[in-house]
Amino acid sequence: MSARVVWLVAAVAGVIAAIVIVAPFFSPSSDRPAGPAGFAGEPAPVYALRDDAGMPVSLAHYRGRIVVMNLWGTWCPPCRAEMPELQRLADTYASRGLTVVGVNQGESAQSARAFATALAIRYPIWLDDGQQYGRAFTALGLPTTVVVGRDGIVVHGYDGALTYDQLRAAVNGLAVTR
Repeated sequence: MSARVVWLVAAVAGVIAAIVIVAPFFSPSSDRPAGPAGFAGEPAPVYALRDDAGMPVSLAHYRGRIVVMNLWGTWCPPCRAEMPELQRLADTYASRGLTVVGVNQGESAQSARAFATALAIRYPIWLDDGQQYGRAFTALGLPTTVVVGRDGIVVHGYDGALTYDQLRAAVNGLAVTR
């Protein structure tokens, strides 16, 4: 085979590879919003994690309850500002079938527990060492909050800190029933 044929085959292969790699960037975008909001209507992923005391936990244990899952880190100032609002939500709606769960993204149990204790947080703190939920919900940053309905389906997803009024609005139609 001549050098010219080899170069021609290599050039054609290069063009095909470039098209395959670049084409997705020019295809029509999905109607699905970016980040956790795009998961509304889909089943929430369920991972086996541990809480800050080392006990196994899973979203599956909360089926039949509304879950406000908040992904956070100790290094995140907006997380610090939002956590008391989440505790207030947990206190207000606990009797109506709502649970708030704080999912620490990649930090030690000691760090997560100390941070939550300093803020007087009493809702469950889970440890997501591998940041599975952050990847699953394509979190664009922290905090990220996902509201999961009683049936395990994502109802809402938010990137960024929420106020108590925003949190209440996100769960009101869900939490006041039953």
